[in-house]
Amino acid sequence: MIRSLFLTAIIVLSAAVPLLPSSLPADEASVTNLLPALLHDATGKEIDAASLKGKHIGLYFSAHWCPPCRAFTPSLVKFRDANTEKDFEIVFVSLDKSQGDKNKYIKQMDMKWPSIPGASSKTADSLAQQFEISSIPALIILAPDGSVITPNGREDVMMSSETALSKWKVKAKDPS
Repeated sequence: MIRSLFLTAIIVLSAAVPLLPSSLPADEASVTNLLPALLHDATGKEIDAASLKGKHIGLYFSAHWCPPCRAFTPSLVKFRDANTEKDFEIVFVSLDKSQGDKNKYIKQMDMKWPSIPGASSKTADSLAQQFEISSIPALIILAPDGSVITPNGREDVMMSSETALSKWKVKAKDPS
């Protein structure tokens, strides 16, 4: 009976948290498989998500209407700009109510990173659901293979922006 419950728990848990499509060979696992094929740069121009392959990615769930987001975003902009040459990038997942609000927020905060197309899009909603986003701002840090390094990237940046990226890279190599 205990063995049966244990096996049932393993099956349920393994089915509940798939991050990558199971049909992908291990050598093709990539964070880009979690993103739409096309992203937008800060000006709205389409860019290929494949350009992020091999990088550590911070999925930044935020919106202009959110005061804590507006308070944290300048720190994240500074952090990202200091680490952009170190195989790291932020991808903005806008939970704004309109594209105009999203564009205004990007410009006001000087966000130079890619974003998921649209504002409160189906893709943004799906990612928020997948990563169980219950409040914003939220910064989910992903390894190049798409695995979650930490759902608490915001706290890491706030606590020690000088060491956060190196901490994440070490954790990605040794997830235990």
